[in-house]
Amino acid sequence: MIEDGLWLALFPASYIIHFAEEFWGGEGYSAYLYRLRGIAITKHRFVILQALGFVLFVVGCAVSYSLNFPQLMIAILSGFVFGNGVSHTITAIADRRYGPGLIASAVLWIPLGVISIWLLLGRMSNLRLVVGVVIGLAINGAVALATLRGGKIAEARTK
Repeated sequence: MIEDGLWLALFPASYIIHFAEEFWGGEGYSAYLYRLRGIAITKHRFVILQALGFVLFVVGCAVSYSLNFPQLMIAILSGFVFGNGVSHTITAIADRRYGPGLIASAVLWIPLGVISIWLLLGRMSNLRLVVGVVIGLAINGAVALATLRGGKIAEARTK
């Protein structure tokens, strides 16, 4: 079985790969969001927000490991990456085009989320596992909503 610290480290490492594809893949995620949803986020703002997300991943992993709740954090991050991966996949199918982040989602984040949840079965209570995954899914939803609302608010301010 994989050691909790190494397992946790997979999430920030995968975040970097996902970010790189979102930034350099296709038209870039900022342009993609604008074309698809009318969300105006500059590349600079996108990088700042992604850096904040990365720091939160790293801090969450470090704190959970230090305070002895790494499995709960793995469940939370699994829910987050799975939800984000599914969101990218559904959006690309609906748009019938590649979207930045799709490959990392399909090849890395969806499998990482599913395999991690499966490996946690029996290592923690089912209730705690479900709560962790739901928290991760909710965080992903909140980030998506903030992105949608924040981009439109920023666009409205510039008019």
